[in-house]
Parts: sequence; C-alpha cells; structure tokens
Amino acid sequence: MQNSSASNIFDALNFDNRFVRELPADPEPDNYRRQVYQACYSRVQPKTAKAPRLVAYSSEMAEIIGLSEETCRTDEFCQVFAGNRLAPGMEPYATCYGGHQFGHWAGQLGDGRAINLGDIVNVHGQRWALQLKGAGLTPYSRSADGLAVLRSSIREFLCSEAMHHLGVPTTRALSVILSGEQVVRDMFYDGNPQLEAGAVVCRTAPSFTRFGSFQIFAARDDLETLKKLIDYTIRTDFPHLGEPSKALYLQWFEEVCRKTAEMVAHWQRVGFVHGVMNTDNMSILGLTIDYGPYGWLENYDPDWTPNTTDAQGRRYRFGNQPTIAYWNLVQLANALYPIIQKAAPLEEALSAYSATYENAWQNMMAGKLGLLSFDPASDETLCADLATLLKTAETDMTLFYRNLADLNSSDDVSAIHRLLEQCSYKALRTEAREMASLWFKAYQARLKRDNRSNADRQQSMNAVNPLYVLRNYLAQQAIDLAEQDDFSIVWDLLDTLRKPYTQQTGREQFAKKRPDWAKQRAGCSMLSCSS
Repeated sequence: MQNSSASNIFDALNFDNRFVRELPADPEPDNYRRQVYQACYSRVQPKTAKAPRLVAYSSEMAEIIGLSEETCRTDEFCQVFAGNRLAPGMEPYATCYGGHQFGHWAGQLGDGRAINLGDIVNVHGQRWALQLKGAGLTPYSRSADGLAVLRSSIREFLCSEAMHHLGVPTTRALSVILSGEQVVRDMFYDGNPQLEAGAVVCRTAPSFTRFGSFQIFAARDDLETLKKLIDYTIRTDFPHLGEPSKALYLQWFEEVCRKTAEMVAHWQRVGFVHGVMNTDNMSILGLTIDYGPYGWLENYDPDWTPNTTDAQGRRYRFGNQPTIAYWNLVQLANALYPIIQKAAPLEEALSAYSATYENAWQNMMAGKLGLLSFDPASDETLCADLATLLKTAETDMTLFYRNLADLNSSDDVSAIHRLLEQCSYKALRTEAREMASLWFKAYQARLKRDNRSNADRQQSMNAVNPLYVLRNYLAQQAIDLAEQDDFSIVWDLLDTLRKPYTQQTGREQFAKKRPDWAKQRAGCSMLSCSS
C-alpha cells in the first residue's frame, strides 16, 4: 500500500476519523481471520488491485464529498478508490458486528469484504464515511475471500444512487472500479464455480453502524464496549438529542424505531424488496444498506422474494418487510436492555415503530392514489381490494400506479381494463375484469369526494409514483455489456434514474415491464447471495 503525496487532488477531503479515535481498537495488528473481542474495529489495508479501471462514478456524490468530476476521471482516483493508494488522512479499518441471519443468531460477522477508508467532514459540516467493498480480506472474512465481482458491484452502485433519487433513505455510492483480476464465484450454488471480473465499489454514508454492531457486545456481555458504542453513536450521529444518559438512550432508540419505519414505508411505496433483512443489514440511521439480492415487484405479489436462499421460507418477502423490521428492532432492544435494565420503556419505544409505520403507510397510499388524505373508514377497503386486484391480474406495480394518474372520475370502466391489459403479465380474465370494474367505480366515487382537479391530482401522483426503477433485467443488461468492456448502459441508467419521476424522451426502453425472456433468466428475477 502506497501513500499519496502530501499535496494532491485529494487535499479537499477533510478526514476526521472520529470512529477510530474514540472507540476501542483490536490490539492485534496482523490481518487474519479470527474472533475479535472488546473492540469495535480492526486496522487493515486494502488489497492491491492488479489493473484498476473506472466503470462509473456518481458526480453528485463526488461533489458532496468535495471532489470534482475532473478528479474522478483521473488514474489517481482509480488507484485510491480501488484500494491501491491512500490519500492523506485515510486510516483503513474494518468493523466488528454480529447479527441474526434469517432469524438465527450468527455470532460475529463484521466487515468481511468492506474496508472503511475513514470519515470526512465536508464544507457543509456533513459527515460521510467512505468504504470500499471488495477490497480484500479482513479479520471478519470468515471463509470468504473479501472480494466482489463486477455484476454485484454494478447492481449496488446503480441501486444506491437510484434509491436516493427516488427519495428512499439509503447509503450512497461514489464509484465502481474494475480490479483487473478474476474472482471465483459459484453464482448458483450448484458446485460449478466460474471466474468473473473483480470490482470494488466505494460506498458512502453518514455512518455504517448497524443493529448488529450493538448486538455483538451484548451477546458477549461486554457492556463496557457496548456503552462506549452507544455513547459514540448518539454524540456523532444523533447530536441533536443531547448528551448521552440512560433517559436519552430510550429517546435515541425511539428515534431509530421511527427512522426504520419511515424507510420501510418508502420501500413499500416504490415496490422495493431488500431480500436480506438480517439485523446486520439494518442501519442505525434508518438507511437502506447492503444491496445484495434485491428486486422490484414486477408482477404484484406480496409473497415474492428476490433471494434464492429465501425461496423456501420467504421470510424477507415484500409483504413481510414491515413485520421483519419490527422483529429486528426487538433484537436491538434486547441488545440495549443490559444498559437500560427496564423492559417497559423499551417496549413503549417500540410502539413508536408501529404508529409511525401505520401513519406513513396511510399517507403513502393516499399519495399513490391521489387522495387529499387517508380516510380509514373507506380507504382501508379501497386499498385492500386494489392489492387483491393487482395480484389477481399479475400487474406491474410501477406501471400501474404511474398510469393510474391518467385516469379520472368520469372515465368508463373500460379505461381500467385497458390499463390492466397494458400493465399485466397475463391476459385479463373475467374474474379480474369484474374485480377491476367494481374497484374502479369505488375509486372514482372516492375521487369525487375530494373534488380535486385532474391536473392537480395527476401532478401529485406522478411525484410519488416513479416511472423508472432499477428493474433486475435492466441491471443485468448493463452488466452483460459491462462484462464486454462497454459501460454505456451503466451510464445511461445512472443518468435516467436521476429523475425517476420525470418522463424522459429517448429513455422509453427503461420504462417498460419485464419482457418474457427475463422472467427465468439468471440475474433478471431472483438472485443468490453469491457475489
């Protein structure tokens, strides 16, 4: 690992690195797989990439942290964000955390293929952690190699930025860079591993602290380190709450519950399915984190999961995400209990999740349907009947809600039939037609009660119902070309997804429902955790 010169194009990056300054470090300097105790992180160095080459970068994220587009196009940028060199102020480390995976305690997990370069504070006083994913082994790599491949790296890079522009709380991405090396992966877990192009993503977030970051110390009865991490998190990531105390811990936990509820409501709004809602993949800031086998609902099915590992139990299916988020918060509450030592206040704080999610869901559905406000007396049934209709007709969720804005209270019922025919993945049968007619009449009557102009309603609906989302088959098309050294679709998608609610001339191919050929093709529907 080479350090860059003291004065170079990265001097604008103001590294603060409070995490490594204020929290206990692993005393073992050597980088080998092991259990790490009484430490929040281990110091590591990224692996040297053979021949770094830029695939894409986010100009918005670069500007936020203080880098110009000109800088992002330099070889020096590639060298630093592939892990070959350290810019001044970088202090690489990997964090220790545990977690529940698919409902079972997994013990120590940690940053197995993520290496934090450090935390910067930008000109606006915002803190951003820079993290390389796929830059080599850490003490937490377990049986893995610490690397990542191009296909998963492109998916994470594009989805992070797409979710931000959709208005969903999320981690961000700065860049994706080819390493110039080949990585062995068994994509289908069928005993036929293959060589794939290696890559490194630079992820960014105000903090990468997870529920599991607290769980590991509670599980080990290391209450001293647990308290240090809680106090650090409040002072650094929740400074508006005040100085840490036992009473403030509960206030902090309640805010975590609310932020988590708001995040999941946004997932449901845009039809996003995370796929791996383990507690180690839940951000303490209520950000979408760790983009693995994710997906968007194509045909509306609340029981769909994009994760092949979850195909049997469907624990992380779309319709179960609100429940799983609550379950995960209960596990976080259990981790905090030894410090707070009272169950009732934690249970009361947990109730904030349910109340926040219910309110967010009602507002979400009112917005998606173009209603001035949600009326439980009528709208609960209206929404439930619509969900049944969309599932029965195998309707594309994104396109249905987007095109629903074009219908109005004076249209004939044939309008809803045409809409479903355009957006569904199978022929519209008699049962679905009758169901659609009944629902549309109820919807029209509901719109008349609001007495809202069609133009005003359409504008408000189009502001919350996206036209463009990162469908898995679109990401796969970008990956297919990128593996042939053509990054054009990566850039086209990145540009299109910057304005997901605005119709863009010449980008019609990104606003179509999934083609038949993509339903079963690898990478276009369900995905494995192999990356």
